[in-house]
Amino acid sequence: MLRRVISAAAVALLATAVGCAPQPEEKSAANPTGTAGAATCAKGKLDTQTSGKLTIATDEPAYEPWFKDDKPANGEGFESAVAYAVAQRLGYDKANVVWQSVPFNKAFAPGAKTFDFDINQVSISAERKKAVDFSSGYYDVRQAVIALKTSKAAKATSIADLKGLKLGAQVGTTSLDYIDDVVKPTREPAAYAKNDQAKSALQNGQVDAIVVDLPTAFYITAAEVTDARIVGQFENQDGMPEQFGLVLDKGSALTSCVATAVDTLRKDGTLASIEKQWLSDAVDAPVLK
Repeated sequence: MLRRVISAAAVALLATAVGCAPQPEEKSAANPTGTAGAATCAKGKLDTQTSGKLTIATDEPAYEPWFKDDKPANGEGFESAVAYAVAQRLGYDKANVVWQSVPFNKAFAPGAKTFDFDINQVSISAERKKAVDFSSGYYDVRQAVIALKTSKAAKATSIADLKGLKLGAQVGTTSLDYIDDVVKPTREPAAYAKNDQAKSALQNGQVDAIVVDLPTAFYITAAEVTDARIVGQFENQDGMPEQFGLVLDKGSALTSCVATAVDTLRKDGTLASIEKQWLSDAVDAPVLK
């Protein structure tokens, strides 16, 4: 009888212990790993590259309208403003943000990262997700074609009109992907390390037109290559918007926290407000079909 009583008490104690044990959280879009969120996303106490600091990376030079005066840390320009808004949601004020220079292609290449997240007009794609993590999208973007006003390319009104042209874009970008996969030109496209090189090639007549994202196209034609015009923009492929996302190390413990921060900024209207302030000049361009 004594043995039965002890056994029953042990079972009850075990059941209580199991019932009180912390259970794994359910997986979600913002928390894809199912890891505990409340503790790991505690404001200002994330497991960052440097304790108490948030390290954010972007390319150098940093172009307008995404950054202003090639100074990412000044908070001016769309991506600089977004970066600081995310940092604030994560519990890091401006004084605790450290900026780092990382080339565009290196940001989403395989390998360990030296930053907490990178912001540099990097489009989210299944291929890139094999090497890095992404936050939720912070900007919906389209690709656009720029040509000199006096050129034959400036008269193009359809994708078919672009097929016989010499086109160029920055290497490793969705701009170049659109040339290869959507236009499918009869002439080999030119790939450049930087957009500056693509712009120079356009001005020097080495290419008939270049492809860049739409806000950059408006800035280039308004402030840098004023004798060029936007020929048109491409439709979204497969009915899905192309989105820029913050880049994180593959399997980063910060991914769900950063994704949640971006989601919150979209829901409360902060992203729309920042877009209106810094990208409001980007009016509609004709759609190339």
